Amino acid sequence: MKRASLVPEFTVPSPDRLPERWPGREVELDGLKAYVRDTPATAPGAEPAVYVHGLGGSSTNWTDLAGVLSDRLEGQAVDLPGFGHSGPARSYSLTAMAAHVIRWIEHSDRGPVHLFGNSMGGAAVVVAAALRPDLVRSLTLISPAMPFLDPRRSLQGPIVPLLLLPNAAKLAARRMSSMDPEELAAMVIESCYADPTRYPEQRRLEAIEEARLRHSVPWYAEAYVASLRGLVGSFLRAYLPGQGSMWKIAARITAPTLVIAGRQDRLVDIRTAPQLARLVPDSRLMMLEGVGHVAQMEVPRTVARAVLGLLDELQGAAGQGARQQVATQVRDGVRQRAPQVRMAS
Repeated sequence: MKRASLVPEFTVPSPDRLPERWPGREVELDGLKAYVRDTPATAPGAEPAVYVHGLGGSSTNWTDLAGVLSDRLEGQAVDLPGFGHSGPARSYSLTAMAAHVIRWIEHSDRGPVHLFGNSMGGAAVVVAAALRPDLVRSLTLISPAMPFLDPRRSLQGPIVPLLLLPNAAKLAARRMSSMDPEELAAMVIESCYADPTRYPEQRRLEAIEEARLRHSVPWYAEAYVASLRGLVGSFLRAYLPGQGSMWKIAARITAPTLVIAGRQDRLVDIRTAPQLARLVPDSRLMMLEGVGHVAQMEVPRTVARAVLGLLDELQGAAGQGARQQVATQVRDGVRQRAPQVRMAS
């Protein structure tokens, strides 16, 4: 593990205004309705990227970061099954989420990609990167929902026992339907941001619109509850014998990895980020003061500086590797030709 390398701030684009949400499209994937938002590259030579949101989020959570990175990355932000505009799924386990990410990369035929994940999406891409290293160029994890057992470390801790109730999804649907979309959006912002007053008005209005969408989607509450159950299950398995532990899975990641967490995260225990970075063989860590659960939304340019630092590092390593390969070929060629010269003399 090493500290994340940040490019100079003046080298990172600073848009005059917030970008609109990137256009989206429906895609049929293995008989299910999937939804993806494309962030077109703004410069030649951009490399493919895939962005995966967290529990209760959507592809719009990546609007700002994807825009800042668009001169280096051609992005696709997916709505996980049951969230955003995607259709329901047969399973909402963490393994199923990872399989969906893998299938999307295969379907889009863009791999290997620079893979990003936040919260539950971060946990899903940890599994995806460990299972299919051939599809991942680099991995960026923002407040990944890695296992912790202290319920006091999360605002969602008190509701975990309710997941055991057989009608938990119906209870959650009833609760959500009773809340005004503006109230629901405010609750999400309050839990995810370290300082909700920094949330732009444009983004607040978009969050309210997304809250209205949740009211109109009949499977949203089931997807939310089942996904949370899947996360809690992965937390419990992490401390049991066997190969199903998320910590053992993370140790198998071979891709260059950047781990980012906000010190004021109220949803995921911030101690898990350094623990994860220590386990992943080729990792970099950045802890952000005054930032909560969604650093890519709160401080997108700071996150972009770390991502660009990683991309520059990989580009430099690739260039150095190519130079070393040429030098080796030249050296071997000289060795092969040398005997011929001596024999001719």
